[in-house]
Amino acid sequence: MIEIALIGKKIGMTREFYKTGQSVPVTVLQMEKGRIIDVIDSDKRGYTAVQLGFGNIKNSKLTKAMKGFFTKKNTEPKRKIKEFRVKNLENYKAGNEFGVEIFKDTKFVDIRSKTIGKGFAGAMKRHNFAGLRASHGVSISHRAHGSTGQNQDPGKVFKGKKMAGHMGDKMRTMQNIEIIKSDLENNLLFIKGSIPGSKNTEVLVKEAVKNVTKLTMSEKIDVIEKLKKIPEKKKK
Repeated sequence: MIEIALIGKKIGMTREFYKTGQSVPVTVLQMEKGRIIDVIDSDKRGYTAVQLGFGNIKNSKLTKAMKGFFTKKNTEPKRKIKEFRVKNLENYKAGNEFGVEIFKDTKFVDIRSKTIGKGFAGAMKRHNFAGLRASHGVSISHRAHGSTGQNQDPGKVFKGKKMAGHMGDKMRTMQNIEIIKSDLENNLLFIKGSIPGSKNTEVLVKEAVKNVTKLTMSEKIDVIEKLKKIPEKKKK
C-alpha cells in the first residue's frame, strides 16, 4: 500500500479510445516529483512520518526561517512541503524522489482539490431551492429563499441555515477514481471522468483508502470480449 501522495496540476480534459471503439472522458494531470526532505522518527515526535517537498521556488521568495530549514537539510528550496504518516521508515531515506511510477500497480485513487469559485450565489443556485411562485401574487421575489426564522420563540435564525452566500472555492475529495493510464516520460496521469477545479488547479493524488472491488474499464472490456468468443447454442 502506498502511504504517501503526490501533488499535481490539472491540465484539462480529453478522451481515451479503447480497441472496442468505446471512448472514455479523462482528466490529464501533470504530476510533480516529490523529494523526501526529512524523515521523522517516533522518538522525535511520537509518530513516524516523512516530509516531501514539491516544486521549485526562488531563494528570494523564501522567509529567513525557511532558508535556514532548507540549508540545514542540505536540499534545494521547495515550493510546498507535505507530511505523510507512514508505518515503516525503512523504505524512505532523505533525498529520495518519487514520481508517477508509485501508481504503477494502483487501479483507483482519491483526489483532493479546490472547486471552481462561483462568487456570491443565491439560494436557488447554491442549495437547489425551488424559489417562490412565478405567477401573480409574488412581487419581485421569485428567486428568493422565503422565510428563514421562526416566531417570537426562539426568534432568531439558526446557524447553518441554507441561505445565499459564497459558493464554491472549497476543498473537496473525490474517492475511487480510476487511473486509465500514465505517461512516465512526461509525468502525466490520465484519470477517468472529471475532477473538481479549473485548469491549473493544484491536485493531491493518493491511493484509494476504501477497498474497491469494482472492475476497471480494461477489465470490463476483457469480460465483454470473452463473452463474444463463447459460441451461441444452436437453435433446435
